[in-house]
Amino acid sequence: MYITCLDLEGVLVPEIWIAFSEASGIPELKRTTRDEPDYDKLMNWRLGILKEHGLGLKEIQATIAKIDPLPGAKAFLDTLRSECQTIILSDTFTQFAAPLMKKLGLPSIFCNELIVAPSGEITGFKMRIKDSKLTTVKALQSIGYDTIASGDSYNDLAMIQASKAGFLFRTTEKIKADYPDLPAFTEYDELLEAIRAQLKK
Repeated sequence: MYITCLDLEGVLVPEIWIAFSEASGIPELKRTTRDEPDYDKLMNWRLGILKEHGLGLKEIQATIAKIDPLPGAKAFLDTLRSECQTIILSDTFTQFAAPLMKKLGLPSIFCNELIVAPSGEITGFKMRIKDSKLTTVKALQSIGYDTIASGDSYNDLAMIQASKAGFLFRTTEKIKADYPDLPAFTEYDELLEAIRAQLKK
């Protein structure tokens, strides 16, 4: 039995931090897991910038409210979910993801939690579990599933490599060059066909 695990940002929806960077006029916030493999380091750096500029959850959520899924993402996800059990594994946070999940038809998502002060300041974050994407894939395998995984960033590589089949999707040229053994796609139709081919095996 197969279960497909998909990354969220860059695969199904635009990168939240890039959108907020553009909305807030703070170019430093464009840095994502495509650029920085160490997620804790990246998030602590982001929180420092938010504090410096006096920005909190409310401002980020206002940007997220204007974000729509990437063109074709919902149709792809609807089709995939009709053919295979599917979970979104993301390093984002429930406070960011909830409105986006409504626009995607409420798929299952495993993600993390922000720690937010009564003032709305984001004071920290709580990761669901260490190496959450890889750990979740291994847990699914331990209960009888073969996994298929796809993502675009450094923090997706472990789950992709640990799965029965794994695909890069709309990733960077550097990641493609560093991992030439991983099939890389840019269109949803290509990714769907690759997943379907694996489901038939």
